[in-house]
Amino acid sequence: MAENVTRTSPRDFLSEVVEQVKKVTWPDRAQLQSSTGIIVVFMLFVSLVIFGLDFLVRTGLNVISSLFGVG
Repeated sequence: MAENVTRTSPRDFLSEVVEQVKKVTWPDRAQLQSSTGIIVVFMLFVSLVIFGLDFLVRTGLNVISSLFGVG
């Protein structure tokens, strides 16, 4: 079931990579700053959600363990 795959030489591969990188549209400074700000705000939000869930689970487990006299 092996397909007939042609191999690309490392030189050809690298030249194709260079061609593709030249086609990339890079963001300007304003776009980069805006995107970075959005990412930082999103990371802070997710961190707070994880912290809150951790606190709730930890508190719930402490309550359950205290009901059974563990700890």
